[in-house]
Amino acid sequence: MSRLARARKDLLEIFQAGVARVEGRHAVQEALAQMPDQVSLVAIGKAAGSMAQGALETLGDRVVDGLVISKPGHLDESALESAGLRCLYGGHPLPDQSSLLAGEALVDFLQGLPAERQLLFLISGGTSGLVEQLREGLDLSSLQRINQWLLASGLPIGAINRVRKSLSRIKGGGLVPLLQDRPARVLLISDVPGDDPSVIGSGLLVAEPDSLETVHELALPDWLRALLPQQPRPQLPSTDNIRLEIVASLADARQAAAERARELGYPVQVQGSPVVGDVEVVGRRLGYELIDSWPGVYIWGGEPTVRLPPEPGRGGRNQHLALCVAEQIAGNRSVCFLAAGTDGGDGPGEDAGALVDGGTVSRGSRVAGDVRACLARADSGSFLQASGDLLHTGPTGTNVMDLMIGIKW
Repeated sequence: MSRLARARKDLLEIFQAGVARVEGRHAVQEALAQMPDQVSLVAIGKAAGSMAQGALETLGDRVVDGLVISKPGHLDESALESAGLRCLYGGHPLPDQSSLLAGEALVDFLQGLPAERQLLFLISGGTSGLVEQLREGLDLSSLQRINQWLLASGLPIGAINRVRKSLSRIKGGGLVPLLQDRPARVLLISDVPGDDPSVIGSGLLVAEPDSLETVHELALPDWLRALLPQQPRPQLPSTDNIRLEIVASLADARQAAAERARELGYPVQVQGSPVVGDVEVVGRRLGYELIDSWPGVYIWGGEPTVRLPPEPGRGGRNQHLALCVAEQIAGNRSVCFLAAGTDGGDGPGEDAGALVDGGTVSRGSRVAGDVRACLARADSGSFLQASGDLLHTGPTGTNVMDLMIGIKW
């Protein structure tokens, strides 16, 4: 096996070890080991199926009933429904009619529970698109137009979710009144910088001051600003009955990836701060860092932002980032780099990201043309398909942002 082939193989193993550490089933099983009471279960997000399976395997028939809402293709319906859980799907990344139906089903489920029933919520990334109940005056077409603009805007996730909360009846703590003081435990897989529960899933169960004033301070187009509500919603009740707990995060994934890299014999450096900012700036920086670094494995994580052109091509932020790095390391025979979503998805397609090396640009340009032109039209996926560097994992049962891993030898 050539040195490059071994490095590419090792990168995949290191990435897979990081994802395995934060898999929803495992994370929930550890957290619920001491939970004795009967509960109704609500699981929402890309990792909802995996988290629900972990709860069922730990609690057994203590799970009386429940609702599991996820992205199509992410649920084992037969296993969940045989345990008495109802499975629903919502739209992602854009909410759709199924998201509104899922939001209605969620509210109906909570309102129909016995007064003494305890609740277990399992929430992971993707929740914001999968369930929704809109404030008065908004319709689905407006919601989709707003989300399309937000996803292409380059705004950080905290700002995006402040807008989403302002439009919603259930986000930003909107589910809190429906609990009617029932005890509720909320286990969260974090997909946001800082692991802030109010940002994860747009804070369905996190009561906070109405963010409408801070939303109006954002740089938003006039047409979007005109759709925002003008009055804050009523103050939410106390949340003393709600217990929040982060059960898996990007830090856990980075740590597991580093452990596997050391097992493979590499010196390791882990960057603790999340990777944020414009994806092309980040790509140039990471590429230069790898070229100038000592031999070893370098691990980052986070979610850089991409400003999309009016008609973007194929790919997502990880593919765009990987191709930016590939441009910087072109011709270098001692560096390779992986960027992938821990949920197994990157943008609207089925690819998780990409694994590139010093030959990526040369291979891809023979078929896809100029690399800069592909980046300009946000068509990194087409270039990386031509170079043979796309990654496809399928759903992973978790979502803790993105992992970026480089090897220098």
